[in-house]
Amino acid sequence: MALILREDDVRSLLSMHDTVAVLEEAFNAQSQGMVVNQPRSRIMIPNGVLNTQAAAAPTFGVLGYKTYTAFREGVRSVVLLFSAHDGSLLAIIEAEWLGAMRTGAASALATKYLARPDAHIVGLIGAGKQAVTQLMGVCSLLPALSTVLVYCRQQSVRELFCQEMSHLLNLDVRPVLTAKEAVEYADILITATTSRYPVFEGAWLKPGCHINAIGSNWAQRRELDSATIQHCSLVVTDSLEQACVEAGDLIIPANEGLFDLSEVHELSEIVSIDIPWRETPDAITLYKGIGIALEDIITAAHVYYCARQHNRGEEIQLIL
Repeated sequence: MALILREDDVRSLLSMHDTVAVLEEAFNAQSQGMVVNQPRSRIMIPNGVLNTQAAAAPTFGVLGYKTYTAFREGVRSVVLLFSAHDGSLLAIIEAEWLGAMRTGAASALATKYLARPDAHIVGLIGAGKQAVTQLMGVCSLLPALSTVLVYCRQQSVRELFCQEMSHLLNLDVRPVLTAKEAVEYADILITATTSRYPVFEGAWLKPGCHINAIGSNWAQRRELDSATIQHCSLVVTDSLEQACVEAGDLIIPANEGLFDLSEVHELSEIVSIDIPWRETPDAITLYKGIGIALEDIITAAHVYYCARQHNRGEEIQLIL
């Protein structure tokens, strides 16, 4: 019998601490060649897109795929999880919150390895659903954080976001009037927007800043200007193969002859090799998250195992 797990189930079962932990295990397993990740494929029609991405993690007992549509009316996402032992269908999982949590957790994991340990100010550009879990992820690993400076174009949206996140995180989350104000003091800078064009200038960056850029996964879009990429001494992504076709933040400066994609490291390498990746305290580092299937499937597996343990979800027989 398979489980149907809905958004309420996922929210009740999935903590940020656990999501970061299972992703760290997954990327370590990837570094040892123990998982398979398939890059995203897209079917485009005039009014929307169907996205599909698959992964297999036999040592975690699962394989599966996430598929989601992106239309003007919204994004609808689901994970189908199968047993790696006999191929049986384990679960059908509504995946909006799951996707946001694994994205925040991946950025948090990168921040753990790349940010300065004394980082205490976060700058955030964007105030949507992804921005919520980006802050949750970073704050879960860096208890010394004291202030978050938030900018988005709509004043009412950023003010409400700051009120809600201050309450959720018990932290000083305050709105600022310009993107520059969010950037120039930031020890950790997060961009979580839907912009097609750069949302700040690289010249504004503080020495020693770590950047998590997660808003764009299309080759023709970017949140970061070329100057930002040139300022970075280390660039990391969750999948170089996928980044080479999706990460406009990296592809555009590479096409301009200003950046070499072969210099990009993968997150699996960062978490598995015990060396100090930050060259100097003033070095600027970048994690360019594009969102890969491995993150979805490992997070879905964790939710499924927790659901079985806590008797959550609706059992249904779909495949005999």
